[in-house]
Amino acid sequence: MSHHPLLDLPPLTADEFAATERRIAALLRTDNDVVITQGEALLPLEGAIRGAARPGSTALNVVTGPYGRGFGDWLRDAGAKVVELAVPSDRAVTADQVAEALERNPGIELVSLVHAEAATGISNPVAGIGPVVRAHGALLMLDAVASVAAEPLLTDAWGVDLCVVGAQKAMGGPAGVSAVAVGERAWRRLADNPAAPRHSYLSLLDWKERWIDTGRRALPHAPARLEMLALAACLDRIEEEGLDAVIARHRGAAARTREGALDLGLTPYVTDARDAAPVATTVRTPQGIHAGELAASALVADPGAPITAGTGPSAADMLRVDHYGPAADPAVVDRALAALGAALKR
Repeated sequence: MSHHPLLDLPPLTADEFAATERRIAALLRTDNDVVITQGEALLPLEGAIRGAARPGSTALNVVTGPYGRGFGDWLRDAGAKVVELAVPSDRAVTADQVAEALERNPGIELVSLVHAEAATGISNPVAGIGPVVRAHGALLMLDAVASVAAEPLLTDAWGVDLCVVGAQKAMGGPAGVSAVAVGERAWRRLADNPAAPRHSYLSLLDWKERWIDTGRRALPHAPARLEMLALAACLDRIEEEGLDAVIARHRGAAARTREGALDLGLTPYVTDARDAAPVATTVRTPQGIHAGELAASALVADPGAPITAGTGPSAADMLRVDHYGPAADPAVVDRALAALGAALKR
């Protein structure tokens, strides 16, 4: 039998797994427990929501894009009453809007929020929202899948109780592994919820009982070795470059894309640059041009350009340029802008 370096790897040890969790905790600026989950980030997102949303409880779901809409479905399915705070997809929610929603609904116990909505190109001000949620006494669950490594993420300082991240965007890592940081208040809520998933792939409590509470001495299952290696490699790259430099690179790519789009005569979808996410820039297509057709034409000019059409209600007039991970690079941005320029001329 022939040897293959990707197939004949030694098993991952508990110490190696725990060490990677500590590195993610450092990236998230948290002292909370970090659990690495063996699947795309939808796995811990659903697990966190179903664990924290008790039947009969009330949750505030902030909707600034498609992921927020999906969280509402999970919350309702878990038996929670959902108060939705929806804002137009061309702007971020404000801390004042969240505070007003909490004041109108004093029974809210959980708030779900997306940090950076890559699909719409906005970033929500978690630094201002977190303390508002904490003052109300509610838990804050944050989807930081797109924002981690692209912009500051101060999990503990901002009062985030459940912080879910994935490696496939700004971290430049694999899509098949993700993580969630769980604070003490969140652990208590999950433990007090009789409907929280148990003996399930969605169960964070199983991880606490079988891994964290036992001192992380023996893994409860066999981790995906290749994905864990890739996760460690992308953490190596971030640490070597320096997190501040990685964040600056994403900010520079976003500014370059926005400026280049304006030079092409395209209007940014997110009107206020302060609301714009560092991972993706969205623009409105010229009147009479469908976003899907423009994206397809741009990809004829450059098949590798990180350009896609919008989805959902904005599918016709929103076009997105991604600039996260390796694509947060001036050369990649310029390629995308050149492809867009060629498509507009055609």
